[in-house]
Amino acid sequence: MASKLQHLIDKNREWAERVELETPGFFKKLAAQQSPKYLWIGCSDSRVPANQVIGLAPGEVFVHRNVANVVVHSDLNALSVIQFAVDVLKVEHIMVVGHYGCGGVLAVLHEKRVGLADNWLRHVQDVKMRHRGRLMHLCNQEQEDTLCEVNVIEQVGNVAQSNVLQDAWARGQAVSVHGWCYGLKDGHVKDLGVTMSNSEEVVDVFRNAIKRYPRAPGETATSTDLHL
Repeated sequence: MASKLQHLIDKNREWAERVELETPGFFKKLAAQQSPKYLWIGCSDSRVPANQVIGLAPGEVFVHRNVANVVVHSDLNALSVIQFAVDVLKVEHIMVVGHYGCGGVLAVLHEKRVGLADNWLRHVQDVKMRHRGRLMHLCNQEQEDTLCEVNVIEQVGNVAQSNVLQDAWARGQAVSVHGWCYGLKDGHVKDLGVTMSNSEEVVDVFRNAIKRYPRAPGETATSTDLHL
C-alpha cells in the first residue's frame, strides 16, 4: 500500500539528489560531524524556517523552536538545547528570533483562548503585563509589533541569565546572545539591538533596549517594568 505521504518522500529524494549533484560528498561530510557556529531559538510557525531565512545549509545552524519563541528556566527542553549548543558544540552566537504576526503573541495581546497552549503562553502574558505601559497607548498594529519585539528582548534576557550562559562567560567562552524579529511580509530580519556578550552588560543592554519603547505620557516605570 502506497504511503499517503509518498509525495513528500519523492520530494525528499529529489532534494537529496539535487544537493549531492550541486555539492558532491555533501551528505558524507555532514554525517561525519556537526560544527555549527549558531543556535537559532525561534517560533514553531511553519512560515519561519531557520536555515532558509539566514541562507545557511543543513549543519550550519543548530535549531530549537517552540510556540512564541519562549525561553524559561523551568523548560528543560530549551535549557538542554542551549547547554548542548554552548558546552558541546561551542556555538559562538545564539539568536532568539521572533516574528511579526506571531499567533501566540497576538492571542495573548487580544485575549483569545487557543487551548492547552494558553498555559505556555502565560509566559508571554507576563511580558505583556510587565510592559503594558509601553503597549496600551499604541494603535493596534503597533501594539502587535511591539509585543513581538519586547517578547524577544525578554527571552534574550532569560537566555543570558541562564546558568549555561553565566558559566560559559565565567570561564571566558566567547558566545553572544542576539535578539531578532522576522518580517513575514518582506522576509527581512530586524536586529533589535539587544546583543549580550558577557555577564556585566546584561542588565544595561536589557534596560536600554526596553527604553526604546516609550511609555504613555504621564506614566512612570514600575519595579516590574525593568525586572532584570
